[in-house]
Amino acid sequence: MHRLADFDYDLPSSQIAQHPLADRSASRLLVLERPSGRIEHRHFRDLPGLIAPRDVLVINTSRVIPARLHGKRESGTVAELLLVREQPDGTWLALGHPGGKLKPGRRVTFGDDSSVEILEMLGGGLRRIRFIGSLDARATLAKYGEVPLPPYIRRAPDAADTERYQTVYAAHDGSVAAPTAGLHFTPELLADIYTRQVRVASIDLHVGPGTFKPVETEDLSQHPMHAEAFEITPGAAEWINHAIQKRRGVWGVGTTVVRALESSVDPNGLVRAAAGETSLFIRPPYQFRVISHLITNFHLPRSTLLMLVCAFGGYEAVMAAYRAAVKEGYRFYSYGDAMLIL
Repeated sequence: MHRLADFDYDLPSSQIAQHPLADRSASRLLVLERPSGRIEHRHFRDLPGLIAPRDVLVINTSRVIPARLHGKRESGTVAELLLVREQPDGTWLALGHPGGKLKPGRRVTFGDDSSVEILEMLGGGLRRIRFIGSLDARATLAKYGEVPLPPYIRRAPDAADTERYQTVYAAHDGSVAAPTAGLHFTPELLADIYTRQVRVASIDLHVGPGTFKPVETEDLSQHPMHAEAFEITPGAAEWINHAIQKRRGVWGVGTTVVRALESSVDPNGLVRAAAGETSLFIRPPYQFRVISHLITNFHLPRSTLLMLVCAFGGYEAVMAAYRAAVKEGYRFYSYGDAMLIL
């Protein structure tokens, strides 16, 4: 049974990518072969040649919203809100800073036309808020929102991040963090994949701030996962299930795709078309039912994302691959390089 400390590794801070590369597909690609543990160093642009015709590549088309809002409390002191997701009644869930000050009844103002009122504390840092200015939530984000770069990118977002912290195929608003495995794809690379008769299935999982929440319990079963909304259309499910039944490869682009698919698998091992929420925490040991190959970025130590990758690739093999990536000077995290597990 693995403990939290098993998922630690040493990473020089100089290898945490602070900016994206000029060319998305120029990222390096560490290829890890199961079960041999053999490692190969390639580039992401090599990916199309590794996918067999009639395999299915599953991408997450969720779009990052400019979810970070800077405003002022009634006292004039600054406050920050990170919108998480909209509720059916039009209110929103949000994280706030400074947390202790943003209590029910208090307001944060972003401009003459937009404020929010804190309605309720929900635990885990979450609170329910309501927009009360002339601008609604989406108009406020469009005018005042900022790209919610992760905390390990130690700079303010710039104009380039608006495009680069977004996949080229992003379509449906809802994420507060990019599904980063998809950041390496370019329109040209996708065209190459299509011409090789690979099917591309699109699903949505809206990434929440829980993706950055470090695991703090040595006993992994005690870690609370934030729920994230997902949707798998009947068309996507049909293509994926056809590949499963024909024993063709199903390639998951990112941990978000894996969690959505594994949350929707039926007793026969097929994917159900569904819209819902998942708080599935995948860690070793875990029996994967859907994907046969995983494309992913390099993840933080002690994170649920690293645990999922270890569950898929094998704990020893993945941790050895991470050590090799550090030694070879790979770039890590959201704007970093990629890994493919075959």
